[in-house]
Amino acid sequence: MSSLAQSIFTMPDLPEVGHNDFERAARILHRRAGIVLGEHKREMAERTLAMRARAMKLDVVRQYLDHLEQNPQSGQWETFVNAFTINHTAFFREQHHFNILAKFARSRKKPLSVWCCAASTGEEPYSIAMTLRESCVAPETGVSILATDIDTRAVAAAQEGMYSDERAKPVPEAYLHKYFQRGTGRRAGMVRVKPILRNMIDFDVMNLLSQDWPAGQKFDAIFCRNTMIYFDKATQTKLLERFASVTKPGGLLFVGHSENFTYLTKAFRLQGQTVYVAT
Repeated sequence: MSSLAQSIFTMPDLPEVGHNDFERAARILHRRAGIVLGEHKREMAERTLAMRARAMKLDVVRQYLDHLEQNPQSGQWETFVNAFTINHTAFFREQHHFNILAKFARSRKKPLSVWCCAASTGEEPYSIAMTLRESCVAPETGVSILATDIDTRAVAAAQEGMYSDERAKPVPEAYLHKYFQRGTGRRAGMVRVKPILRNMIDFDVMNLLSQDWPAGQKFDAIFCRNTMIYFDKATQTKLLERFASVTKPGGLLFVGHSENFTYLTKAFRLQGQTVYVAT
C-alpha cells in the first residue's frame, strides 16, 4: 500500500483495511456485477470499503466483506455495487449513432422496441426517445423503450428526468422547447423532461449478469455503449450471445467508440462505426 493509502487507513475514524481486502472485494464485485476492478483503483476502492464498513459500525473491512458474502440478499449489496459503477454520460453522445437510429427506425416495421441497457442517469434513453419521436409516425403507440441500469441511484435520477442547463447543452434548442420544462424560482437553471417523452420509457434496475433479463421480449435495437469495457473477454462474449438471443433479425447493437467485438462473436457483424447488425 502507498504511503498516502497508509496515512488514510490508519486514521482512527476509519476501519482497518486488510492486506488482501482489495483483491477479495474485486473478486466479489466481478462475481456479482461482472465489473473488473483494476489495480489502479486500489486506493479509491480501499477508502470506499473502509467508509462502507464504518457506516455499518464494523471494526475492520473484512467484516464488511464477510457480511456481503454471507448475506446474498442484503441491502448492502446495492450500495456496494453502486459505489463502483461509473455514470459518465451525456445527451446525444456519439451523435452518429442517433442519425443511424433515426434512419433505421423510419425503415423498420412497427412496433419498434429499443433497449438501453446502461441507461445511467437518463441522458441516453431520453436522447433515444427524442430521436424516435422525430423519426416515427405515431410513436405513442408504435415505439417502446426499456432503460435499465445496475446503479439504483442512477435509475432514480433518470426517472426524475431533471438536469442542469449545463447538462442539457447538447440538446438542440428546438428539442429543449418541445420536450423539456424550464425550472423557475429555486429550480432556475434546471430543465425537466416533459411527460410526453418520459412516458415512452420504462425504467428498471437490472444486472446484466443476472438471469432476470426482459422476459419474452425481442428488440429492434440495443444500446450497450461504453459498458463492456469494464468486463473481461469471457463476460463480453457471454453477453454478446445473450444480446443476440433477444435481438430481432436485422436488429442493431450500438456499442462505445472504444469497443470492438468483431472477433468475439459471429452473432453480430460490424455494419459501421461501432454499430453491429444481428446475423
